Amino acid sequence: MISDIKKNVEQKMQKSLEALKTDLSKIRTGRAHTGILDHVMVDYYGSPTAISMVANITLSDARTIGVQPYEKNMIGPVEKAIRDSDLGLNPATNGEIIRVPMPMLTEERRRDLIKVVKSEGEDAKIAVRNIRREANEQLKKLLKDKEVGEDDERRAQDDVQKLTDRFVAEIDKALQAKEVDLMAV
Repeated sequence: MISDIKKNVEQKMQKSLEALKTDLSKIRTGRAHTGILDHVMVDYYGSPTAISMVANITLSDARTIGVQPYEKNMIGPVEKAIRDSDLGLNPATNGEIIRVPMPMLTEERRRDLIKVVKSEGEDAKIAVRNIRREANEQLKKLLKDKEVGEDDERRAQDDVQKLTDRFVAEIDKALQAKEVDLMAV
């Protein structure tokens, strides 16, 4: 009973951490990486499709992403999807390859991105704390229904708190790494 709750809590907290890392990978730094385009959707014959499903994405150099659509007639829609995305990128077509140069980040833009990173981190911490609250409510219900003793319930709450502390620390570590990455010129 209690072990199921703890295992469930750990899985949910791990998912929150992974969601944060995914969100942080979408926040671009000055360097190019193919993950930036992961959430860009292309209109592929009327249905929205991930760009990685209709094109090969590579790094041309440290500041340029190369996108080569599998079909020649998809060059226009892929270029439009990248331009219309919320990433602020300006792709240029060169024959069959779309080149996506990464613009330099200004100091002000870096600070804005750090605010976004901190906001994402706070959202992840709130999610972890909500998971803790739900677990504690489940434990109190077990105690109220006399399915577990007070000592077991208290021990389980302490374990849930330790898990919460561990995941909050991991979130802080991920945020710090992203901030260092953003401030690197």
